[in-house]
Amino acid sequence: MEEQSADIVVIGSGPAGQKAAIQGAKLGKKVIVLEKFPEPGGSCLYSGTIPSKSLREAIIDLTRFNERGFLEYEYDMEEVSIHDLNKRLHKVIDEERNMVYRQFKKNNIRLVQGTARFENPNMITVVDREFQVVHQIKSDFFVIATGSRPRNPSNVPFDNEVILDSTRLLAIDKIPKTMVVLGGGIIGSEYASFFAALGTEVTIIDKKDHILPMLDSEIGIHLQTALTDIGLKFMGRKEPAEIKRVENHGVVIFKDGTSAAGDVVLYALGRIANVDELHIENAGLKINEKGYIPVNVLFQTQVPHIYAVGDVIGGPCLASTSMEQGRLAVRDAFGVRTHLFPDFYPIGIYTIPEISSCGYTEDELKGLGFRYEVGRAYYYEIARSHIVGNNTGMFKILFHAETLEILGVHIIGRGATEVIHIGQLAISFHAKIDYFIDQVFNYPTYAEGYRVAALNGFNKIKHRK
Repeated sequence: MEEQSADIVVIGSGPAGQKAAIQGAKLGKKVIVLEKFPEPGGSCLYSGTIPSKSLREAIIDLTRFNERGFLEYEYDMEEVSIHDLNKRLHKVIDEERNMVYRQFKKNNIRLVQGTARFENPNMITVVDREFQVVHQIKSDFFVIATGSRPRNPSNVPFDNEVILDSTRLLAIDKIPKTMVVLGGGIIGSEYASFFAALGTEVTIIDKKDHILPMLDSEIGIHLQTALTDIGLKFMGRKEPAEIKRVENHGVVIFKDGTSAAGDVVLYALGRIANVDELHIENAGLKINEKGYIPVNVLFQTQVPHIYAVGDVIGGPCLASTSMEQGRLAVRDAFGVRTHLFPDFYPIGIYTIPEISSCGYTEDELKGLGFRYEVGRAYYYEIARSHIVGNNTGMFKILFHAETLEILGVHIIGRGATEVIHIGQLAISFHAKIDYFIDQVFNYPTYAEGYRVAALNGFNKIKHRK
């Protein structure tokens, strides 16, 4: 057994852990990163953000999805194999993993492989696959960045062929002809749209009235219409009572007595924090009623020198926010002047079409009693959309009806997650809607949708007067 010490120990090497470790190294501290799996990167790299977004791009490219507006024939989906998709997927994962190794090496960060366990608030042991203690590490500070995993109830008979979670789905050996997706949240909706684009007959089932209920409702309706156009079906107000495998099919029986079946069933009803093996009770920590580690605004746990960041503390569960949480936690640990975590940030959802939003939704503004107006620009009004052959999408800008200050931006369509940052900056600097009217945008671009939407909204105010 090797005994060692560090200024800070980071448990987990996903986005939150990586940025926490690099920040510690930039401050001149001795940093050790503990990773349970043989390679660094966390679930983000192997079963989460990177593979799902890589799969999306591979599907769009290999099926020529974005060219369908120009094709005079129906593209043969059977030309795309799971091998083709996996080849692209694994290439991206290899490149990203190598980048993590490079960054750790460049910053003199030591990576230790094994399962971490708290022995007390200031010491962690690391065990190997045979449960032998191989390292004992003492530190002044710890950052828990162990992420989350799919919530898999014991009464769901998961296997690697028919009854799947989002991790198991990435290992299937063929493209299913039919798929039932339980859960209309981000993960369920993304994968459902991917496979619908591949030609799979997909049905999303959720207890809510529509998919992605956290979205601005108009954007959600726009998405559901777009997904229906590529053959995806949605069934709302249904809750599963039983999930089972019958021969080579998955069958879901609902509480209302109805049922649904598919070649595969994707169970996408939530995730839980990865803390089971960490023995956090030995450090004086406990999880909250939702199963996550509670923290304050500085990401300190109940034990002040132990921080927690990323999915292990619950929402928003985005790689982008997790990275910043990790960086800020370490800066606070070593007393470096910093800012608090931003109270607003963009959210990207990589369905087909993609969605991104920042700021208030209409429902939130109504609840607050704001007098607001809406500016809209549809993708069919934007020349760039005609050039690339895809007219599905919309810009929606919410702004105060009297002060004209921009309050929210919601975009659905190609490039949404890229151009949202223009709106983010506008909101951050308290810009007014006429800012977009008075500027010149490159033509033809998606970004000019801001100007079209601003003119649309401003004209409503002008005519009202």
